[in-house]
Amino acid sequence: MDRCIVLVDAGYLLGAAASLLAGEPSRSRITVDHTALIQGLRERAEADTERPLLRIYWFDGAPDRVPQPEHRRLRVMPRVTVRLGALTRSDGRWAQKGVDAAMHAELTELARNRACSDVVLVTGDGDLLPGMMAAKEHGVAVHLWAVQAADGDYNQSEDLVAEADERRVLDRAWITKAVRAKDLGGVCAPPPVPRPEIAAILSAPLPESALAAAERTAPEPEQAPAGRNGAAERVPAAAKGVPTPKDLAAMRGPGAHPVQHPATATLRWSSDKGWVDRPGATAEPPEAAAMPTLAQLTTAEQRWADREEDITTVGGDPFEVGQVFARRWISRLTDQSHVQKLSAMYPRVPHRVDGELLRYAARFGLLAHKDDQIDEHDRYAIRAGFWREIDVRTAAEHAPAGE
Repeated sequence: MDRCIVLVDAGYLLGAAASLLAGEPSRSRITVDHTALIQGLRERAEADTERPLLRIYWFDGAPDRVPQPEHRRLRVMPRVTVRLGALTRSDGRWAQKGVDAAMHAELTELARNRACSDVVLVTGDGDLLPGMMAAKEHGVAVHLWAVQAADGDYNQSEDLVAEADERRVLDRAWITKAVRAKDLGGVCAPPPVPRPEIAAILSAPLPESALAAAERTAPEPEQAPAGRNGAAERVPAAAKGVPTPKDLAAMRGPGAHPVQHPATATLRWSSDKGWVDRPGATAEPPEAAAMPTLAQLTTAEQRWADREEDITTVGGDPFEVGQVFARRWISRLTDQSHVQKLSAMYPRVPHRVDGELLRYAARFGLLAHKDDQIDEHDRYAIRAGFWREIDVRTAAEHAPAGE
């Protein structure tokens, strides 16, 4: 077949681009316009091979092979197929597992079936050498592309370079059409907006009544977990010691007997609006159980439209995810009095709504395990986005006419 196929090792392409533009191979140091990148790969491949493109295969790793927002966006692009390997953490570093094997299998299968006359490999790993040699034996011309090395040297296996039929280096000018270093300005996508309401939750002072109890039950200090960019994030000390209402309810008094709170006891909830006092009853009010879930309010047609919006529009920022969920829930309610009832429960989200909210957030790779601990910051941000949208709706309903 007189067509070309491009196989991209995303770990190599984006890691080498980060080294070139930001000085280190961490992909968190760059922002990527994936639409421009895919278009650039297609145009360059068709120009170099003088063949029309059949398909671009994008090989990448993901925790538990769960597609991340960028993968969800890529796999609905025309002529793009995403193949995911595992992303595991070892010795404090993330490593891809199964990506090279998947590329090798795809390369040899395409060549054996004569699906193309030319194949472009964007990789640097010498493990693909047997696959490259097998493709050549089946009459396929192999083009090897490299990303310009930051130090001017090779960042590819010498055996791959020696065995390739054609070789090209994607230089800085080509890379910067779709990739930017975050700390050098001119990013391809807007940077995440600081969320002062989340900082307010994490840094809220302890009430005097709970401070002593929190100190008794607080675990030993431990190293802060790695953040999204791979660097350790500073977590305010108050974040570790602030007891939730559930914690307070379970605290044990002298003799290891649970503390019995009287019916008039008041529990304090931390929120972006400060401390909120709520009755100590652990059971949810009856109106919470009567609130419909988003799934109950959504038709089959709306479900398809939601999935399309999630893939093409929703970026995966936890605050934004909470807002999108709340916006859909509010717009589909047949009884808008539920909004007022929910607002009166702030900051406690009813269990059935909260569970559905967090399951929705998990689609975007949020709430993933990081160093064996749930990212509590994401949970705060998701719920804060949810409440912000509820506040916007209730404020609009109470605004005087004409405003």
